[in-house]
Amino acid sequence: MTAFAAGEPCLLYDAKGRTYLIRLEAGSEFQYHRGVVQHDDIIGRDQGCFVAASMGSKLVAVRPRLADYTIKMPRGAAVVYPKDTAAIVMWADICPGATVLEAGTGSGALTLALLRAVGGSGRVVSVERRADHGEVAIQRIEGFLGHIPDNLELRIGDVEDNFEDVAPDRVVLDMPEPWHSVRPAVRHLRPGGIFCSYLPTVPQVQELRRELAASGSFIEETTFEVLHREWTVEGRSVRPSHRMQGHTGFITVARRFTRPGSENGSE
Repeated sequence: MTAFAAGEPCLLYDAKGRTYLIRLEAGSEFQYHRGVVQHDDIIGRDQGCFVAASMGSKLVAVRPRLADYTIKMPRGAAVVYPKDTAAIVMWADICPGATVLEAGTGSGALTLALLRAVGGSGRVVSVERRADHGEVAIQRIEGFLGHIPDNLELRIGDVEDNFEDVAPDRVVLDMPEPWHSVRPAVRHLRPGGIFCSYLPTVPQVQELRRELAASGSFIEETTFEVLHREWTVEGRSVRPSHRMQGHTGFITVARRFTRPGSENGSE
């Protein structure tokens, strides 16, 4: 990896394992309870280096993982947490070369994960209804990548209006009423494609599953949640942590098939 450069994110670890996310800028400084760190003391150095604060404490500087950035970044809309993002990428089979239609963009955390998964040969079209959230997403995506990649298109509007021209392989929805997207998906999601939705409540899941079933165009419908618990390992003492990430949302995944007589994709 190249040395740190101005404009990129940096994650600082203190002696107690606390982390601080900063954006490196020449001439700037980071202030915290143990003193001041000059950005210029990090820029040009390799990640993993120690940097001294003005009161003598030392911090380790590394590039943030996408999971670190998701949790620590300033946000407008709520983000999909890494434990759920990982499951979405796996079970929606987000793969290199895929065309993904996403909604809503929110703060851009899930968008970044989808973009990484499709690689340079894939495409992500992310639709956000609120222009203010869309502006925040641009800032957060640029904050991690340094730019908006050519294979990412950010749109403002209703996702249902974007199915036809995108013709996606995968649909990933983090929005309150995803059942309105089922019929457009039946018409324009490519056969064998995957419909994935992230929802916080049981009634929303019930409504979505009813619409998926009523369409008669999906198989392998499944709904699940992901719970994440760390373990404390201290010598011979190994025990589950007292805290865990419990319910954050339900993930529903279904695969579209083409019914006899509808091979052209229309229903």
